[in-house]
Amino acid sequence: TPTPTILVVEDESSIASFVALYLKNAGYQVRTVSSGAEAMSVAATDAPALIVLDLMLPDIDGIEVCKRIRQESDVPILMLTARDEDVDKIIGLEVGADDYLTKPFNPRELVARIRSILRRAAPERRERESETIRHGDLLVDAGRREVRVGESEVQLAPKEFDLLWELLDHRGLVLTRDQLLERVWGYTFTGDTRTVDVHVRQLRRKLGDASPIVTVWGVGYKVAPARESQTDAATT
Repeated sequence: TPTPTILVVEDESSIASFVALYLKNAGYQVRTVSSGAEAMSVAATDAPALIVLDLMLPDIDGIEVCKRIRQESDVPILMLTARDEDVDKIIGLEVGADDYLTKPFNPRELVARIRSILRRAAPERRERESETIRHGDLLVDAGRREVRVGESEVQLAPKEFDLLWELLDHRGLVLTRDQLLERVWGYTFTGDTRTVDVHVRQLRRKLGDASPIVTVWGVGYKVAPARESQTDAATT
């Protein structure tokens, strides 16, 4: 198999070269660019396996770059941010980033996260292509990666979809935040579990009353038993 190429988008050259060095040592090919415009053109022409994208770029901010790349491609994107308060913004807006790291970060953790994201992007997703799960008014179709509440479709970011699927697939069980990090994000070490909480918040906001996710205080999350679907109730 060819060596995956990682595109590093970072305007601080010291960080870019430091990250590139670590990634090369870990066995990846690396391409570095320092602006959002370059990032979008390289993403379009070179098809990198993953993009490490800084939030603060000199021309276009990283969130906008991420959104534009997402319109064209499903390439995994890991955002770098200098400020903690940007985290909700990165995960929360319809940006579609797969993960984030807050600066300053440990380069070994960056490599570990990239490995786990690439492992998750592997073909295992296709195994469940024909599966659908119905839960009350909620219908989740794994093949089309579509979620419907009654007749209307709800747009979910990739990780929101995976998280909802994982919880529905384990109905009746409580999953801890660490278990969800491992199953949805592929971490085999304790990561930042706030990622899980922010995604759950987004799912609840988007699904509204149809959201089946219940918080189990101090433990994690589970799916509540399905209420009788409105459509079923109307026909009986």
